[in-house]
Amino acid sequence: MKNYYFSTKKMCVGYDNKPLIKDMEIKLREGEILCLIGPNGAGKSTVLKSIAGQLGLLGGAVYLGEDDLSEMKAEELAKRMSVVFTERVRVELKSCRDMVATGRYPYTGWFGILSEEDERIVDEVMRLTHITDISEKDFGKISDGQKQRVMLARAICQEPEIVILDEPTSYLDIKYKLEFLLLLQEMREKKGLTVIMSLHELELAKIVSDKILCLKGEYVERYGTPEEIFESDFIERLYDMNEKDFIGNEKLLAYMKQISNSER
Repeated sequence: MKNYYFSTKKMCVGYDNKPLIKDMEIKLREGEILCLIGPNGAGKSTVLKSIAGQLGLLGGAVYLGEDDLSEMKAEELAKRMSVVFTERVRVELKSCRDMVATGRYPYTGWFGILSEEDERIVDEVMRLTHITDISEKDFGKISDGQKQRVMLARAICQEPEIVILDEPTSYLDIKYKLEFLLLLQEMREKKGLTVIMSLHELELAKIVSDKILCLKGEYVERYGTPEEIFESDFIERLYDMNEKDFIGNEKLLAYMKQISNSER
């Protein structure tokens, strides 16, 4: 496992001791981006919450390098992994900069007082994520696209080695979807950030990912590079799509063929 930064060994996830997905084997090198895809209800959020430690594993293990996550203290894990889920954060009378600064809490102790170094990191991350111009705006009054950037900035402020994102583009129009994913790639290049996220947009998953995990049923359907996943008719089978279902709707039929067959 020392050749990989992130790995799982026979990971089994589910609820109430009832397995949903078994024997998951994931291997990522530092700085790689992994996207989880699959039909609604396939277990993408369950996998992410299990990796993040918000759900207990039903079997197997998750490793950062050679460290078993289940044996890591919360403070140490908060410094190595940050998590952004789809729930909309509601806060009152908090500026965007205040929100970003909460990402420093793993380092500030009980009183949450920012040092000069903490302030410098907040400023740097806001600049990297292109939100300096909204620093003093009320977080509750900015657009969804801006909120996603602020939440990513907060996550990066933890100085994590890996970030977990559940449907990070859900509330964004296409312009902001692309900007957000480009920002992740920029963070990967500048910070060596490893990313694990779920996406519904297959065309975006194909562009941004180094590896793709396909979920459907009790076991992983397929795991590999975008070139290996988006081949032949696999995506059609993963989502139970059939050309017959699209006869008469040429736009949807063309889109289905584009997703399945176009090159990365």
